[in-house]
Amino acid sequence: MYALMALVFVLGYLSIALEHPLRIDKAASALLTAALTWSLLVLGIEHIPSLAAHGAESREFVVEELRHHLGEIAEILFFLLGAMTIVELIDSHEGFKVITDRIQTRRRLYLLWIIGFLTFFLSAALDNLTTTIVMVSLLRKLIRGRPERWLFVGVVVISANAGGAWSPIGDVTTTMLWIGQQITATGVVTSLFIPSLVCLLVPLAILSFTMKGEAPRPRRVASDDHGSPTTPFERNLVLSLGLAALVFVPVFKTVTHLPPYMGILFGLGVLWVVTEIIHRNKNDEDKHPLSVVGVLRKVDSASVLFFLGILLAVSALSTAGHLTEVATLLRESLGNIYAINYVIGLLSAVVDNVPLVAGAMQMYPLATEAMLATAPAADSGWLQQFMVDGVFWELLAFCAGTGGSSLIIGSAAGVAAMGMERISFMWYVRRITLLAFLGYSAGAATYIGLHFLG
Repeated sequence: MYALMALVFVLGYLSIALEHPLRIDKAASALLTAALTWSLLVLGIEHIPSLAAHGAESREFVVEELRHHLGEIAEILFFLLGAMTIVELIDSHEGFKVITDRIQTRRRLYLLWIIGFLTFFLSAALDNLTTTIVMVSLLRKLIRGRPERWLFVGVVVISANAGGAWSPIGDVTTTMLWIGQQITATGVVTSLFIPSLVCLLVPLAILSFTMKGEAPRPRRVASDDHGSPTTPFERNLVLSLGLAALVFVPVFKTVTHLPPYMGILFGLGVLWVVTEIIHRNKNDEDKHPLSVVGVLRKVDSASVLFFLGILLAVSALSTAGHLTEVATLLRESLGNIYAINYVIGLLSAVVDNVPLVAGAMQMYPLATEAMLATAPAADSGWLQQFMVDGVFWELLAFCAGTGGSSLIIGSAAGVAAMGMERISFMWYVRRITLLAFLGYSAGAATYIGLHFLG
């Protein structure tokens, strides 16, 4: 059953990758993969060494693990749902028109750099998932046609993951390491900003040689404010409140110590009340498209179900011990902390980076001054890499945060973009994977070079 679980995951992964030739929605493949892996896990408990040790209580242990993982996944899903609803609400009020009207250029080259840097810094202030949702919505207002827009969406995925890596609140894995005290906020910003910037600049520089001509703008129907569903005041109010709700999430988390999804739900609740008040005198036909109830129907629930399925499938492999086995294999076969982190980054393109980082945090405990003082001289140099703001933890934050860009399902940002834009897995492999890989490798090499120079 242990090997069969891995086989089912690989087959499910291939079904997602071949979504268009098979003509089966990736959400269906992800949900089936999740259900089958957990079923095999329960039915084959006695054949899985890590679970057989629990004896007669093994089945109960697996059910509790499922509930535990589902709770963590639900936090991500509710955050995703809240953020998508806020962005759709801003869009329904034409709030993004304030931003898109200020981006006058149609030249592909200029748009490439504007979108790349805007996403990079916005991701550090918000997080890579929320930023991707916002930027994809903006791109729909700037560029007409999915094939044309997909290349810019690929740049958004790379930029969002690169921008999230150097901020303690920019990526969930960086946040995990920050909360676990493996890294500090000032340490990760100063150490990873330049490598993350290089991770973005390399793909942008390569694409600059091919980006010629002008991008087609969406067709606009000529209308004045009288024909618009909202007034300038309503547009600006909803845009300001929506962006404030997104920016408020890390503040809410810092003050209350509650998970980020509570902050996004609080912001959505405020927006819901405000929009109900400002539209209360309108007739139902005009009010419904501008209400949260109307907007919720436009949110892509299939992408949320896909996210649920793929994360549940990965958590089944984590519970069975597959990921721990991979971490042990890396430690025994590679040994070098730079090589270990580089491979973890590449693995995060295939397997979700959250369980990989969680496994690394368990496999490599945080070193302390006391441990360093009592360790043999031969081991002191190795242990020093695992202290607070040590090389291992900083490089892990970078690699786990940016390595997932190499495949579109390797990061939360990529999954969100794939769901919103219906991007083909194989198209991403052909057009974006090499660019993301080169940027990732250049950023990792930059960090290692700066470490040796420092």
